[in-house]
Parts: sequence; C-alpha cells; structure tokens
Amino acid sequence: MSSIEAVRRLPLPSFSDWLFAALIAWLFIAGSGWSTLLADGDTGWHIRTGEYILDNRRLPEEDLFSFSCAGERWYAWEWLADVAFAACYRQLGLKGVVLLAGTVIALYLTVLFRHMLWSGANAFIALAVCLLCAGASGIHFLARPHIFTLLLLAVSLWLLERDARNPGRAVWILAPLAALWANLHAGFPALLACIGLHIAGSAVEAFRDTRSLRAVWFRVRRRMALLAACAAATLANPYGIGLHLHIAGYLQSSWIREAVDEFQSPRFRSESALHFEILLFAGILIVPWLVRNRRTGDALMVLFWSHAALVSVRHVPVYAVAAGPVIAAAAGRAWVRWVRSKSRASIAGTLDAIAADLTPGFRRNTLWPAALVAALVFLEAPLRWPQDFPEAKFPTGLIGRQDSKLAGARVFTSDEWGDYLIYRFHPHQKVFIDGRSDFYGPEIGKLYLRIAYGDPEWRSALARYSFTYVLAPPQWPLVSLLRRDPAWRLVEEDRTAVLFERAEAPSS
Repeated sequence: MSSIEAVRRLPLPSFSDWLFAALIAWLFIAGSGWSTLLADGDTGWHIRTGEYILDNRRLPEEDLFSFSCAGERWYAWEWLADVAFAACYRQLGLKGVVLLAGTVIALYLTVLFRHMLWSGANAFIALAVCLLCAGASGIHFLARPHIFTLLLLAVSLWLLERDARNPGRAVWILAPLAALWANLHAGFPALLACIGLHIAGSAVEAFRDTRSLRAVWFRVRRRMALLAACAAATLANPYGIGLHLHIAGYLQSSWIREAVDEFQSPRFRSESALHFEILLFAGILIVPWLVRNRRTGDALMVLFWSHAALVSVRHVPVYAVAAGPVIAAAAGRAWVRWVRSKSRASIAGTLDAIAADLTPGFRRNTLWPAALVAALVFLEAPLRWPQDFPEAKFPTGLIGRQDSKLAGARVFTSDEWGDYLIYRFHPHQKVFIDGRSDFYGPEIGKLYLRIAYGDPEWRSALARYSFTYVLAPPQWPLVSLLRRDPAWRLVEEDRTAVLFERAEAPSS
C-alpha cells in the first residue's frame, strides 16, 4: 500500500470530533479565554500538594500550608487529581493545568451529547440540551478536582442506562471506575446515589405491575450487587473508610453550609442560572411522563438532584449531568410525535430530515480530539495561555511588586488570596487560612470572618497571630478601620486590593 493510499484511508473527523473542537474554542479560546479556569484560588494549593507528593513519593500527613493549624493532621483527599495538576504544571506551567481542565470539561460535554443521541434525541435537540447543560454547569468550569466528577458521572450514567436496556458485562466497569473516582474527587457518592435511586425506582415498578415481578426483582438484585461492588471499590483509597467519614462530616457541617458559597442556594440572576432554570422546569415537567413510561428511577433521579441543586449551587452541574439525557430523550420523543403530523415539505419536516442526515455522523468519535489536544500543547500564540492567575480576581500585580515584603511574612488576607499566596511563595509561605474550609473548621473560620468584618476583637486577633501585613479587598470593613489606626500604615493600594503594614510591634 502506498503512503498516499494510507493517508486517504485515515478516518476523517466525525461531527462529534468537531463538537469537541467547537467546545474548546467556545469555552476557552473565545471570550475571556483559558484564564477563567483559574478563577478559584484552590487550584494553587492543589498544584503545590501534588508537587509535594511527586517530590516525596508519599501523601502528606500534616498540614503543609498554615501557621494557624501548624502540625495538625491533614489528609490530601483528592491526591490523584492533585498529582495530575502538578504533573501538567511541571511540564507546561499554568498552560498545562488549564489545558488538562479544559480537555476534561470538553470531553464531559461530548460524552453527555453522545448519551443524548443514544437516548433517542436527534442532533438538533441533543445539541440544544447539551449547550443548556454547559451553561448551567459553567459555574464549576474551574481547574479543580470536581471536573473529574462531571466526566465520570456522565460516563457512569450512560453505562447504567445502556445496561437497563440491554444487560451485559460492560456495566461492571463501574466498579474500577468508582475506585479511580474515589482517589480523584470526593464526588463519587453521586454514583452510589444514582444507582440507589434506580433500585428504588425498580422496586416501585415491581409493586405497580406484579405481572413482571420476577424480571423487575432480578434487575433490583443485579443493581444491588452493582451498588455493593461500587461501594466496596471506593474503599480502595489511601484512607479507606476514613474518606467516607470525612465526606459525611463535611456534608453535615452546619458551619460549611453557612459559610461556603458553593453550599448556598443558587441566585437566579445570571445567564448560567437561566440555563439551570430552563433545565429545572423541563425536568420537573417530564416527571409524570417518566412515571407513565415505567422510568421511575429516572423520575426519582430528576427529583432528587433538582432538590439538591436548589439547596446547594454546587449540585447544579450534577443535576445537568443527571437530567440532561433524560430531558433530551423526552424532547426527542415529543418531536417525533409532533413532526408526524407535518408534511415533509414543511419547515418541521425539513428540519427533521436534516437532523436525520446529521445524527449518524455524531454517533462516532475518532482520535482527532486527541490530536487537537496534542497540537494545543505545542501551540502558543494567539491562544492567550495564562501566565498567572487572573488579575481581575487576584492581586497578582500588587503581590508581584511587594513580593520582597510578603514572601514568608504573616499576612492576613482572604481565604482565596491565601490560596494564591500558597501558589506564589510555597514552601516559604504559611497562611492563616485558605480554601480548605473543611480543614480549618468553625473556630478559625469564624475568627477569620470576625476580623474581616471589623469585629471589636480584630486588633487583639491580629496581634495574637503576629500578623505583619494585611492584604484585603477595598470593600472589607477592616480596611476602613486600618486606615484610621496609627498602628498600621498603608503600603500600596489598587483597584483590587489594599496592603497595610504594621507600623509597630504587636503588644504581647
């Protein structure tokens, strides 16, 4: 075979490949670019934790980053994701971190889209619902370990639905997948919850139709075995059952629910919230249809995750993953019923014909997405790869100008900026607090808030921990107090931050 013939036989990119490329371009190349993935400071300490693991070939056992909790036991629960971010950072800097995150997010949406097609939606409907899911879950498009939960949950729910239609061995891949998941991110209970909801749905269906009782109970027993296998597999992590106990304590903490923004209810005042609202109403509207069509498990899953998303905005992306394919499948069936009453020459008939022609081209993927990612590794301009965290959210310029003062000093600052100081100056920098709210707990967390809001004890608290600098957003009440306090002098301020230095030694 000649080389020309071999080239001709290489598979051409599929429509799904083009979708992957379009998602990369739309989400991360156009608009604000790749830097949006660094809008959360937690990325900083995840990178440094991964570097510690790579350098020492072991997991940390004590806190690496703070002086307020020095020597206390700390667990790197998401150690494998930390290692992945650190490895990419060492090879390509922040470019590697955002490229990894962007690839995982685009892959998650591509899998979600393919699941919708497989569920019966045509290409137009699947694309519309997929873009709504992208918009709704965009609040968590960040270079943090939770992106792996989005991808793994999308894969898992597709495997579960395939097995519900045609039981086979493939579904047991979920057990090793759950083990991998438990080492990447603590979102793996979402898989166990979805399996449990489908078990409950099958049990309800058994009582509704006793004629198929034997078949339904066989499915229930099979899913219970799958749930047990996946739950057991999640114990294959460095902390065993301790990881599960930590997650339970984290989710039940009233302090976390009150103080962490991700645990607050969504605010319906943004484009992302509008996308979620559309998906939410669509999911609730199809619940009766799901029940009538003996898809009680899907109905329970839509209701469960819609409630979870309304209670905590961190569950909005999970709702999008769980409800998106179900909504697309229902919309696809409604479209088929509606278009039957239209002539082939009508607009609806023409769109249906176009969708029928396009849909097969979306039902396969090739290696072209991998080739695209490989090309991005070597491509620099004009893609605006980040050299630092976004200046609009972090005082990167001020810290750069004052690094000789701040590096290694005791700085009182926000938890997010504490994350950035860890990234910028570790291992020389120790912070009072950072984004690990589960580690610091209510005692340090509430003290941090009292100081920031100018509680009467702010002077004694700053003296107690021997802070020499305060780096704060201009809108903090503490800033107004420091401007009038002779014990502190203004060093520099810009639109993002104000830096104060203690003018006299703190009293003992």
